[in-house]
Amino acid sequence: MTQIKQSNAKTDQKAPFQADHVGSFLRPERIKQARLRKANGDITANDLWEIENEEIAKLVKKQKEVGLQSVTDGELRRAWFHLDFIQELVGVKFIELDTGLTFNGEKTKAHSVKVVGKLDFDNHPVVEEYKYLHSVAGSHTAKMTIPSPSMLYFREIGEEEKEFYPSKEALFSDIAEVYKKTIKALYDAGCRYLQLDDTTWSLFLEQESRSDLVLSGGILKARGDDPKEISELFAKTINEAIVDKPEDMTITMHICRGNYKSTYAGSGSYDAVSKIIFGDLNVDGLFLEFDDERSGGFEPLHHVNRPDLKIVLGLITSKFGELEDPEQIKSRIEEAAKYVPLEQLCLSPQCGFASTEEGNILTEDEQWAKIRHVVEIAESVWK
Repeated sequence: MTQIKQSNAKTDQKAPFQADHVGSFLRPERIKQARLRKANGDITANDLWEIENEEIAKLVKKQKEVGLQSVTDGELRRAWFHLDFIQELVGVKFIELDTGLTFNGEKTKAHSVKVVGKLDFDNHPVVEEYKYLHSVAGSHTAKMTIPSPSMLYFREIGEEEKEFYPSKEALFSDIAEVYKKTIKALYDAGCRYLQLDDTTWSLFLEQESRSDLVLSGGILKARGDDPKEISELFAKTINEAIVDKPEDMTITMHICRGNYKSTYAGSGSYDAVSKIIFGDLNVDGLFLEFDDERSGGFEPLHHVNRPDLKIVLGLITSKFGELEDPEQIKSRIEEAAKYVPLEQLCLSPQCGFASTEEGNILTEDEQWAKIRHVVEIAESVWK
């Protein structure tokens, strides 16, 4: 049996928690049917909102029952983890493309966004979405998840944008200001735990060479972008966006490699960007994917240079229902603790269960078994 030196950290620690989760859950069939009925004009937007409220309340109750300390709305109101938020920003337009993105042979819906005016945050639905989550969270910590500022890199670039933003620097400067407003609005609504979800770092991973993966087609090269320059721009934008974060608010980032119908979009170790993400990002915690060989080893964690930075190890896969051997997971936590003290480590699934409304290929029972697995292993490690 793996022996891990026990940490003195308490289970009621500040977020992120020793047993945590990325946030999205499989959409109930009732939600899927309601969204179709709304699209067909059979029910109103308010009808859909009420149905979503009822299903979110059930979801929050279940999260509490399986032992989580943080609860989310499961992103049940969203079709995509990022586009639903981004398209509601001032100056952004939702668009249809000719074809979707490819994830190991799986095609997504052909949806995207483009910038058509000066960006701003005003009357955004995420505030009311958070308020409802807050109202049903009770004594548990309500965590809101939104796409990272960097996610606006994945957009169609049209002539309208060039009129308002002649340079990437000008665009991302305004993005930072938009996120400052977002964070303030959510904080004023009661949010104390915010997660930024970000797939852009996969652009820089060293093994991006497979032609069937969405991030392997040379996006940076096609746009004439220098990887070092863009990675520094992303980090600068994120740090500027959160610079005014209140002391009692926790902001974490999930660095994702893609998650669509149990497939992925990126592979490679964190080496290529480890100095930036572990040493330069001023977030309070990082949710990292370490569920299989695609993520490489824990060695890049030696770049963690802050005792207050929590590292959430995504060692439990959300892509498939089979449960991992708990002793192997404990052994991997022990290995990670060679680079980062155990009291700075946490455990979670590597990603959400439904980054898009299609969801991963597992059942709801298997989903909850995964979450219980995280909680039970964490309780054993951090006694």
